[in-house]
Amino acid sequence: MKKITVVGAGFVGATAVQRIVEKELGDVVMIDVIEGMPQGKALDLMESAPIEGFDVEVMGTNDYKDIEGSDVVVITAGIARKPGMSRDDLVKINSTIVSEVCENIKKYAPESIVIVVTNPLDIMTHVALKMTEFHPSRVIGMSGVLDSARFATFVAKELGCSARDVDAMVLGGHGDSMVPLPRLTTVSGVPITELMDDETIDRLVQRTINGGAEIVELLKTGSAFYAPSAAITTMVASIVRDQKRILPAAVYLHGQYGHEGIYLGVPVKLGRMGVEAIVELDLTESEQAMLERSADAVKKGISTLEI
Repeated sequence: MKKITVVGAGFVGATAVQRIVEKELGDVVMIDVIEGMPQGKALDLMESAPIEGFDVEVMGTNDYKDIEGSDVVVITAGIARKPGMSRDDLVKINSTIVSEVCENIKKYAPESIVIVVTNPLDIMTHVALKMTEFHPSRVIGMSGVLDSARFATFVAKELGCSARDVDAMVLGGHGDSMVPLPRLTTVSGVPITELMDDETIDRLVQRTINGGAEIVELLKTGSAFYAPSAAITTMVASIVRDQKRILPAAVYLHGQYGHEGIYLGVPVKLGRMGVEAIVELDLTESEQAMLERSADAVKKGISTLEI
């Protein structure tokens, strides 16, 4: 049985744990600094097992020793955005939190694969790589699966079709500079550029870019957690079940797409070794230019770090 740790028992973390155990991807440790909260949520989840029919264990803890031997560690810890805040506003606070988490991962789960969810995503994944000193294939940011799901949702709603038939692609940083690719977004294989006009596509692209902020503005006191937790679970499943799915994720580039030494959202093959391949798409000149702007935004964020 695989062992999966989720760091942070807030809305994103706890909902991810629920999805992971209901799919029986492995035994789960949920850890948080707040005493009693992970323990209470873990017990509540375990009491749903006879109803939902899952046979995995859920443990809540405040002690990092309990993550020992984890195959995958998901980092959701950090403060969430509030209305008016950008992801970049979170850099200083969340880099301190992620650094502390990663010191414990390095100590207690040195063979694990790390999935970073904390915002600003690409920058926090860079922090995790530096602090764990793991191979880059084992430190991955959860961004593209979520952003692509948002794009697919808006396309399905616009066309009045099943969301299951929409395959969307979003590259770049997880923020205002992300790069949705209409040309490579399809409905049962048909590019959306053949199904809707440019004005409609531009509107859906902009809504995708603002997808997280739209939810923050509506909730007032929190940020998205249902779709992020689903994206986390998809990535965890591909790793622990060695599904080798091709998914967009924030990964460390070694010259791909013309970039070296930064995290950026691109399609990758995810399996039991983590990132097993980076898929290089043949981008148009305008798409590459948008990706360059996205990369510049990530580099700017990284330059503010004190690590």
